[in-house]
Amino acid sequence: MRNLNALLVFVKVAETRSFTLAAQRLGLTSSAVSKSIARLEQELGVKLLTRSTRLVSLTGEGASFFERCRQILTEIEDAETAVTATTATPKGRLRLQMPVGFGRRVIVPKMWEFTQRFPELRVDIELSDRLVDLTYEAVDAVVHIGPVTDDRVVSHRLCNLSFAAYASPEYLAKHGTPQSPDELDQHQCLAYLLPLTGDHREWQFTKNGQDYSRVVSGALNINNAESLIEAAIAGAGIVMVSDFIAGNAMRSGKIKRILSDYVVAGPEVSVLHLPRSTLAAKVSVLVAYMKSIIEDIDPQALSKTE
Repeated sequence: MRNLNALLVFVKVAETRSFTLAAQRLGLTSSAVSKSIARLEQELGVKLLTRSTRLVSLTGEGASFFERCRQILTEIEDAETAVTATTATPKGRLRLQMPVGFGRRVIVPKMWEFTQRFPELRVDIELSDRLVDLTYEAVDAVVHIGPVTDDRVVSHRLCNLSFAAYASPEYLAKHGTPQSPDELDQHQCLAYLLPLTGDHREWQFTKNGQDYSRVVSGALNINNAESLIEAAIAGAGIVMVSDFIAGNAMRSGKIKRILSDYVVAGPEVSVLHLPRSTLAAKVSVLVAYMKSIIEDIDPQALSKTE
């Protein structure tokens, strides 16, 4: 093996499962990527990838080789980082993914200031509610809401969200205000749709040590919290969303908080990244900056955790 670039090309193809995407991210042509893989397979004498019209997959030998190649490249990057650690400056491309609502309302409005603090960074932000696999995707860090179940990632807890039920004054005047979660069955509840499963997110309540859980759905169910608030403002029904999503509408009187006696701690919000030291400079400043953003948020919207 004489050319480490061939390993880099192979790893990028394996991570993206695409010759085209790998070529784009490496700044090469698809033809150059294909030829590099062909030469590598010929040199090794084994087939590493199985190609189809829609997907590139690893063979058994390819999967084993992929893990070893990734370790080799990581060790090389770690060696470079160790040499330059004393003068390391956050620079280059920082690719960040985060949920739409949390991103738009909490993080994105502050990111321009972040770029001013670190002018050698170029920040690319994807706003989506999809699940990202950091191991295989070209993303440096993810803002994640909910429990962290992937033991391959490093997790930095930011806060807990605070969730509550809301409805417009017009809806409540017409249909009445529920006094307990049991009364929600008599109301039009607009649920958050979970696209991958087609299910609806549970509504959680607690009072005096008693937990209440409701799986609700109504005539309108949406996989976007901001759109649910807009529907609630229009009088379509009751919604349960994070306080930071509902804050502006509640302060302006367009919606009211209900069932305030039934309060439950919301899900955790974390920043996730892979345990690669080459990410340390840019990711560490990002994590520190996000924590500073959270410290400035109204505690009624986010409950701070240590």
